[in-house]
Amino acid sequence: MVVIFMTGLTRQRCCALLLMFLTSFSAFSSANVVGENQPVDVLKAVETLKQSVLELNRDLLILEEDLLFPSSTQVSVFLSMDVGKFFALDAVKLKIDDQLVASQLYTERQVDALNRGGVQRLYLGNLKAGNHEVSAFFTGKGPQGRAYKRGVTLSVEKNQSGQVLELRIIDSTMKLQPLFDIKQWPSF
Repeated sequence: MVVIFMTGLTRQRCCALLLMFLTSFSAFSSANVVGENQPVDVLKAVETLKQSVLELNRDLLILEEDLLFPSSTQVSVFLSMDVGKFFALDAVKLKIDDQLVASQLYTERQVDALNRGGVQRLYLGNLKAGNHEVSAFFTGKGPQGRAYKRGVTLSVEKNQSGQVLELRIIDSTMKLQPLFDIKQWPSF
């Protein structure tokens, strides 16, 4: 197993360095072997090294997410839809404390996936403890194909644990209108 300690290197730079190393190692090993038949040991060593690079890349990605979004300050915002008969989603904008943190335009396939029960992670970020205002703005086509814009706001008390919020679009069969809300899940 190869262990690399990095100071000031990004994950992309580390991967580029490792790929350059692999390329030079492959070129070196093929230059030292005469003919078409490379020794099996060299091929196994290259495959083992490639596997180590993939595992290191995975570990770096996990470490990067843990360092950037520690669980004590983490906030995750998800989007879900129920049925979608009264509202065809086009776009969502998410603001936290009057700052735009996420904006998403949707394709037909994405909306179809949400209508079939899919959930999308719209935002993952950090928030300090205290009161915060979360606002979401939905645009799309409402009943009878009219342009539809709605917004919802929720005041959130962020504590020292992670926070999960769900933006929900729900069909109201009684009102024949879509309903929009933000659900705050228990802290983890």
